[in-house]
Amino acid sequence: MTGTVATNPVRVSIVIPCLNEGLILESLVESLQYCRLEGHELLLVDGGGRDGALDKLATLVDHLLVSEPGRARQMNAGAARAGGDILWFLHSDSSPPDHAVDTIVSSLASGRYRWGRFDITMSGRHRMLRLVESMMNRRSRLTGIATGDQGIFVEREAFVAAGGFPEIPLMEDIALSRSLKRISAPCCLSQRLVTSSRRWETQGVYRTILLMWRLRLAYAMGVDPETLERRYRQCSSPTQGS
Repeated sequence: MTGTVATNPVRVSIVIPCLNEGLILESLVESLQYCRLEGHELLLVDGGGRDGALDKLATLVDHLLVSEPGRARQMNAGAARAGGDILWFLHSDSSPPDHAVDTIVSSLASGRYRWGRFDITMSGRHRMLRLVESMMNRRSRLTGIATGDQGIFVEREAFVAAGGFPEIPLMEDIALSRSLKRISAPCCLSQRLVTSSRRWETQGVYRTILLMWRLRLAYAMGVDPETLERRYRQCSSPTQGS
């Protein structure tokens, strides 16, 4: 990275878990270089991918870490290494809005909120995706629960007080949100983060809607995350059709 690094009184650590993400990850990392120039830091946490993409990204991040696979484990590993005042957990298939880091810093500056998330737009054109994203954004505002697709950000002290992400194979974002809600309400930003709809389109939009509703309901009723992950993988298998 070239240029002069600015001194920022509030530093944001952007933590991106990854596993065989290839060109999608490269595009995201390149788009976030301005954050490094402003004094923030960028961390990639690899869960053991073998696509060779990380070798050429090493110079574009401040820390390139390797952890056991599992999104919760990877994000916790990144948080442990991060040096920022605010942690921003960003999925590798996301495209954040312009000036996202400045927006995060200003949204937490008053002390009213200790954490938050963005509204989302799904990348695909299927008309049902517009309904899905609208429902996700509205539900999040009503319940105070955020999903990882919404780019959860949190003050480091609040993240530690909440115990970090529980290292479960599914629903770790919902579990963290529940813990953070006991510390403060979330700041629900109206700026849109674009998230990939590839899962929805590959598996079928209607089928995926039903699957996610069933999994969330089962989790709310106390079904353990390991069982939910098995159900998710069975329903997501290419052999199951779309």
